[in-house]
Amino acid sequence: MTTPSRNVRWFSELGLGDLEQVGGKNASLGEMVSHLTDLGVRVPDGFATTAEAFHRFIGDTGLAERIAGLLDGLDTDDVRRLAEVGREIREAVVGQPFPEDLEAEVRAAYERLAAESGGEEASFAVRSSATAEDLPDASFAGQQETFLNVRGIDAVLLAIREVFASLYNDRAIAYRVHHGFAHADVGLSAGVQRMVRSDIGSSGVMFTMDTESGFQDAVFITSAYGLGEGVVQGAVNPDEWYVYKPALRAGRPAVLKRGVGDKATKMVYTSDTTVGRTTEFVDVDPADRRLLSLTDEEVQELARHALVIEEHYGRPMDIEWGKDGVDGQLYVLQARPETVESRRTGAQERFRMQGSGPVLVEGRAIGQKIGAGAVRVMTSIEDMHEFQEGEVLVADMTDPDWEPIMKRASAIVTNRGGRTCHAAIIARELGIPAVVGSGSGTRDLADGREVTVSCAEGDTGLVYEGLLDFSVERTELDAMPDVPVKIMMNVGTPEQAFSFAQLPHKGVGLARLEFIINRQIGIHPKALLDLAADPESLDPALRERITETIAAYPGPREFFVQRVAEGISMLAAAFAPEPVIVRMSDFKSNEYANLVGGEAYEPHEENPMLGYRGASRYLSAEFADCFAMECEALRHVRDEMGLSNVWVMIPFVRTLAEARGVIELLGKHGLVRGENGLKVVMMCEVPSNAVIAEQFLEYFDGFSIGSNDMTQLTLGLDRDSALVAEGFDERDPAVLHMLELAITACKKQGKYVGICGQGPSDHPELAEWLLGQGIESMSLNPDTVVDTWLRLAKLS
Repeated sequence: MTTPSRNVRWFSELGLGDLEQVGGKNASLGEMVSHLTDLGVRVPDGFATTAEAFHRFIGDTGLAERIAGLLDGLDTDDVRRLAEVGREIREAVVGQPFPEDLEAEVRAAYERLAAESGGEEASFAVRSSATAEDLPDASFAGQQETFLNVRGIDAVLLAIREVFASLYNDRAIAYRVHHGFAHADVGLSAGVQRMVRSDIGSSGVMFTMDTESGFQDAVFITSAYGLGEGVVQGAVNPDEWYVYKPALRAGRPAVLKRGVGDKATKMVYTSDTTVGRTTEFVDVDPADRRLLSLTDEEVQELARHALVIEEHYGRPMDIEWGKDGVDGQLYVLQARPETVESRRTGAQERFRMQGSGPVLVEGRAIGQKIGAGAVRVMTSIEDMHEFQEGEVLVADMTDPDWEPIMKRASAIVTNRGGRTCHAAIIARELGIPAVVGSGSGTRDLADGREVTVSCAEGDTGLVYEGLLDFSVERTELDAMPDVPVKIMMNVGTPEQAFSFAQLPHKGVGLARLEFIINRQIGIHPKALLDLAADPESLDPALRERITETIAAYPGPREFFVQRVAEGISMLAAAFAPEPVIVRMSDFKSNEYANLVGGEAYEPHEENPMLGYRGASRYLSAEFADCFAMECEALRHVRDEMGLSNVWVMIPFVRTLAEARGVIELLGKHGLVRGENGLKVVMMCEVPSNAVIAEQFLEYFDGFSIGSNDMTQLTLGLDRDSALVAEGFDERDPAVLHMLELAITACKKQGKYVGICGQGPSDHPELAEWLLGQGIESMSLNPDTVVDTWLRLAKLS
């Protein structure tokens, strides 16, 4: 049996038990090479220098004593002194020759790896791996250096010394102090790994959970063209996908959501062989920016790799990957434990805006919190000493070198970066709200301007002018009392689905398809169909606008179907296995006209509220093709993805003929009531629905009472008119009588009956009356769920 070398170890010889010798990153690479290769996970081969070699390198040469003297008593909040000390240490380490035996072993290992990797043409990544890095309780994200496209043994040896020196980067020194790690206790290993040619392919980061909400049934993947450091550093706004784990395990289509990032730049190789100058950023062709950088098949393959890795490690993981542009294969480059959301407790801390104001900047929300303060625009690390506690840090991209000031910021705003860049990771770890990828933060936000940064309003982070009021509420969600009714939610924003699903719930009682169409598509469906059938029939400017919008999808029709399916599947996956009741589109003609191209297709109506909407629209010849696309999206989610917890709801059914007709039409489109557990319910919102409820229920599996329309139609008032708004009251005796008729009919036939509206939240006495009537569920806006739940629990 060969005795392991004191200086160099091959990845194939390593595993998680070797963390103290080669650090978390290299131990994890070895673990995957040793155990996951046979399961289809591709990991480029390589070798690592040992922590013992590092300690002898600095100990036997006198460097250790010198370093200790410089770090002893250093105030890391004094950024100028920190920079001076760090620079002096790094220069000393880089200038120190290797011990002869270490250099000889590195040369021998390089020769073998180069021969196996293509000889002189091969290039390598030289990465740092600290012995306190990638631990379950600390990510050390980006604290030490990585060098890419390193060619030749002399360059590799220099890169290894640069990696050793990076243990004393300003950010690394400060991070160890802030997290209680003794400097001398942390060793460093340099990993030398064959480069994947993602410079001519694509690369990115994936998490085996949602990084914002903690939802664990999805894989979150980011991707951009070129080398992965562009994504990790935050220099590029990447494409994004969510992949549903249960569908993936079942071999079904599993992509929940696609998001096209602008991908304006990419990191590629240069011809310079000088360490640190072997890569550069170049512009991406504008036509390629509008496309997705991976196919659905590649996304699902990556997600399968992520599942294998997560199952092997037994915890949520943060994984870097690359697609080789030469062989077309997907490779895993690193894997480490996710360190923030996986430690989430059963308590919920909710930040809520209490005021509003002009929005100055917006981007991707990180952290679901709110922060406020004066803006400090930072363009150079040399100016860190100017940053004051509680200011809002604004930068082009927040380099991890700035960690010493990030912890003092009330919020962070960057021009560039996605949700998996280092800035986002560190902001989450520090518990600071961040708006990344704003595009214009440094231009639109001036030094000293007071702003409020909100990441608590969904996927989009907003920077408001002024110091606005906000509140923070904490609820122990694992201690919610029993309640005598099913509390469901009204949700129409798929990007908030994972977060809302963390609230106590019994599913979604109302998912408005028109919200999904408005936010995910924004184009009138007839315009898309006309573009597919006869592009020349559209106005040239409109045609160009739509063509650019749909560029990442196969065609206009596919764009509509896939985007609607994405919105529905995000909601269905988030709340599974509880029911998600999707109401088919209920735009009025004036609302449809507001979509791109809509004015050409919609009639002018004096009272759209009572006009061309709901079931009558679905059954009209003019809307038939549009309704068919909605049905196709629903069928894909239910039957192909396996999310059969989706129910269908039909709004504004005026007559029994419409009831019968729409059920038949659904069946023709493959949505047959009762098949694959499909339930079809009806919005009970027209007085006729309640008056002859028993007859309407012959066609449906139950009612969801729409109290807003039922109130206005029963009382004969326009709820949009300020002149008669005072008369709108769901508690009016006539309205209550209609509700009682509907509830009684459903209970008599053993069918579902719920209410979706603000009434039970606004009027406690109405909620109590509904409980007395035996209503099965109340579907509420998410911001009222916890309060209403606690109040209703007291009535039982």
